[in-house]
Amino acid sequence: MNKNMLLAAVSLVAISATAPALAADLAARPYTKAPAMIATVYDWSGFYIGINGGGASAHTTWDQRAPLVGGEGSHNATGGTVGGQVGYRWQSAQWVFGLEGQGNWADFSGDNLSALTGFTDRSKIDSFGLLTGQVGYAWNNVLLYIKGGAAVVGTKNELRAAGATFASVSDTRWGGTIGAGLEYGFAPNWSVGVEYNHIFLSGKDVTFTGIQTDHIKQDVDMGLVRLNYKFGGPILAKY
Repeated sequence: MNKNMLLAAVSLVAISATAPALAADLAARPYTKAPAMIATVYDWSGFYIGINGGGASAHTTWDQRAPLVGGEGSHNATGGTVGGQVGYRWQSAQWVFGLEGQGNWADFSGDNLSALTGFTDRSKIDSFGLLTGQVGYAWNNVLLYIKGGAAVVGTKNELRAAGATFASVSDTRWGGTIGAGLEYGFAPNWSVGVEYNHIFLSGKDVTFTGIQTDHIKQDVDMGLVRLNYKFGGPILAKY
């Protein structure tokens, strides 16, 4: 019995002595690299639709062709506008390209007293449309772009006296437009922005039947606030 106890004690001491060596021989705990953080990148590609509103000033010049010849004067036709836009954009790296159609109701009006006749020459723009291409550069969800294309404008010109209109001509005029904008993606699929546009309208002869013919020229400077909704997922995940 004593001999067995002695053997057990000796074995326990031997095991205790070899335990550190056995632990050293065990494989080290494997190291797992933490997954890389995901960087979210806003994607401007896709169809979008939106609304816009703002104000403008149309500088208008009247030059009479008949029965008299000479400058009648000029004025700024100012007012507000509201409308909508629809377009498509596609993105390559940080460059963004797009096409857009826009249609607006407008109320830009103004007048001046003619230097030749004493009548009041009044002009009004009541609608316009823009068809433009865009080129932009994106910093994630911030987009800076320039645009240019064609413009069509609905105008009305009037001759007035003693506060009453006695002759008017409405027509549709074509021209060109250039502009620039800054847009911010503030939520999935939604963006808000500001935009400036200049519309070039070439001069046109307008005849007030039986009274006079004027060469009328207009150029429009306009500022807009825009809200867009883009169809499709706006966020790309990159590792």
